[in-house]
Amino acid sequence: MGLDEGVCYTYEAALEKAIEMEEKSFRNYLHAIDIVTDRQAKAILREAAIEELNHKQKLEMALLDGHDRNATELQKEIPSLKLNYVFKQKEIAPGADARTSLAYAIYLEQSAVDFYRRLMSGCEGAPMAVLFKRLLADETRHLSNLEEFYEKHFLTEN
Repeated sequence: MGLDEGVCYTYEAALEKAIEMEEKSFRNYLHAIDIVTDRQAKAILREAAIEELNHKQKLEMALLDGHDRNATELQKEIPSLKLNYVFKQKEIAPGADARTSLAYAIYLEQSAVDFYRRLMSGCEGAPMAVLFKRLLADETRHLSNLEEFYEKHFLTEN
């Protein structure tokens, strides 16, 4: 699923790439759920997997409909706390606890943000740029939610 920098895909091809990416993310979460034993960790990973399924379904509906029904619902990108760059949790082990699982989920969401940013970079001014901008905004919202959860529960001074 290589993504060439500066290449603008057709609307359909871009949706296909996005669907592939969402499926890969879901499978990563599913694998993590299968190997971790901590109940809280499983719950965190499960919620993140559900987000990916929902996002994938929206993309598939846009592909099926031949247009993006939500194009008018353009959202702004949400800035990241950059926790992914602090923890660098690229893999998950069977003994992962909730904190480690959340760091892993943050890594996967940051990967999705980077994916959509690359996809968007080649399409400045193209008709599908609006779709890519919204997809990027959706992923930054997912990332922000995970980072806020991490900050609230694991970065407190208590």
